[in-house]
Amino acid sequence: FCQPGGWQLSKERKQPTFFVVVLTDIDSERHYCSCLTFYEAEINLQGTKEIDGEEESGLIPPAEVFAPKSLVLVSRLDYPEIFRACLGLIYTVYVDSLNVSLETLIANLCSCLVPASGGSQ
Repeated sequence: FCQPGGWQLSKERKQPTFFVVVLTDIDSERHYCSCLTFYEAEINLQGTKEIDGEEESGLIPPAEVFAPKSLVLVSRLDYPEIFRACLGLIYTVYVDSLNVSLETLIANLCSCLVPASGGSQ
């Protein structure tokens, strides 16, 4: 469900996309799956070969192919804009290689208290 159009490589970097899928389990409980899909340059897909002391690159030149990656947040709560912001923050830290541990960031996001529905934010 993360990539409904199928997992396909692209010759150009595409803009990140966000969408929400609602899954229902056997007990009729809803699970909201927020997905942020982005494209990342794949470096050295084919690998390199060494022939007679010279290195020959693979069939696909580095960074000319982009592969989709998805960040997914699953929750029983229906807060798509908050989840979009959380995934956007994780994406920004990852893409910009900021000096923040992704594990620490995700742990901090998971420990946030979510206000009751209809209450103040």
